[in-house]
Amino acid sequence: MGFVQTLPERTILDEIQRAPELFTSIKANVDQNRQPGRFILTGSAMIQRDIQDIANIRNLDSLPILLSLAASQTARLFNATDLASPFAISRPTIREYLVLLEQIFLIEQLQPWHSNRLSRLIKTPKLHLTDTGLACSLLGINSRNLWQDKALLGQLLETFVYQELRKHADWHEEDLRFYHYRDKDKVEVDIIIEQGRQIAGIEIKTAATITQSDFKGLKKLRENCGKQFAAGVVFYDGKDILPFGGNLYAVPLSAQTE
Repeated sequence: MGFVQTLPERTILDEIQRAPELFTSIKANVDQNRQPGRFILTGSAMIQRDIQDIANIRNLDSLPILLSLAASQTARLFNATDLASPFAISRPTIREYLVLLEQIFLIEQLQPWHSNRLSRLIKTPKLHLTDTGLACSLLGINSRNLWQDKALLGQLLETFVYQELRKHADWHEEDLRFYHYRDKDKVEVDIIIEQGRQIAGIEIKTAATITQSDFKGLKKLRENCGKQFAAGVVFYDGKDILPFGGNLYAVPLSAQTE
């Protein structure tokens, strides 16, 4: 923290990947003062070289393949076994590689929401790429063939909404914490946002119409949170904001970009 505290009010730090120990100090400083634009971090776009600078990794050829596999798993529960299967590399090593990809902001793990009142919650984080454009490039898909793969479209759409919400949260005066919800009955909520003791849930759907069944996870979250439940939103491919009762709403995906 000492070095970071001595920096001017607005600072550009180039080749930041060469000093990864600064990330923790910068984050702590930003947590204390969340005014945007105080730090601009730049670095090389050469992923393999950046990672080699951070840690001595021998199997550099595996990294682009691993990142492509991570792209195919975006918005899914983290599964080290699936990611390690194409390689002659142990699962602990794959986890180390993923940590490094997280350190240079190519992927991130969305932690599971927990409650002392619930005992059947899944404790596995979700994997998200930080850029859906990068994910599409890694997977070799465009807008035309993406519409033909509804499952992948749903994953990328969920990741896109999550990253947009994270960007908006950076401008918020109060700290917002992000989680996902899933229990052992496979009831889930894609994104949970906590502000103090208030909780909101968000689901993302590719459909153009919404029914009460699309609120199954949000209703369970509302039931378990009681008065702490602020609202539940299902983003969908429609045009109108629709109330579904009990602070539940269907909201057009286009509202994300307005």
